[in-house]
Amino acid sequence: MAGRGPLATKLSLFVALSDEDVRVLDGMCLNEERFKAATDIVREGDVPRSAFVLTHGMAFRYRLMPDGKRQIFTFMIPGDVFGLHAFLLRAMDHSIIALVPARLAAISRATVFDLFEHHPRIGHALWWSVLQEEAINRERIVALGRRSARGRVAYLLCELVWRHRAVGLAEDHAIRLPLTQVELADTLGLTSVHLNRILQGFRQGTSSRWRAISSPCSMSRGCRRSPDLIKTISTSAARPRKSAAILTHSNTTARKSASRPHEHHRQRTEKVMPEVFNHR
Repeated sequence: MAGRGPLATKLSLFVALSDEDVRVLDGMCLNEERFKAATDIVREGDVPRSAFVLTHGMAFRYRLMPDGKRQIFTFMIPGDVFGLHAFLLRAMDHSIIALVPARLAAISRATVFDLFEHHPRIGHALWWSVLQEEAINRERIVALGRRSARGRVAYLLCELVWRHRAVGLAEDHAIRLPLTQVELADTLGLTSVHLNRILQGFRQGTSSRWRAISSPCSMSRGCRRSPDLIKTISTSAARPRKSAAILTHSNTTARKSASRPHEHHRQRTEKVMPEVFNHR
């Protein structure tokens, strides 16, 4: 998969793509639009006019409640496609924001129809990708509704590790997740204080500056899932892997931010967790 763009890399997990298919997918991603961190890519109420693929960076879907609280639905990583069904909507029912500086490529309605008509392997791969996303969404619902707070955190961290591994987004067997504890809390329906206590429980003492959370392999036992969740749809995703440790920066701003949870919706100044998933 060397030399392929993130979209071709992801879709090749589902279907054996031809060289022509890869060329078409990579060509679709050449015209990129750049977004600064904390910039809305799509806003609730917007009329969707195209699909898009995230090519660089990270983003997340969210909705703001009338009382100002925020619910984050899912995190998007390079290769993720949004909006294949958006053409059927009159208006967006949620927003998407860039977590860090991000780039995306728009996919017009005509291009989507052309892919399914003239490139059947790409069309099949796109639908398999949608099925995988639905399976992951069901797991998130189970996590929020029936897992303990510790299980929710464990599952989310494991899911992010598995998704990054599946598309080769690891650097020297490490994955960086630029998430604050507030963002994790808004995803899991927890307070920042409660989340901080759970993370402290995961940590194992290393140095005074860095502390390691137990490996996703052991954490997956707590969430009662395995990389087979990804393998359910993608047969290439769940290969034997080395153990991994999640490194989080020790930062006292976590407790301070708990009293002002909504101030972080548009700010990225206090990085409580410059997470590194470090494979040993």
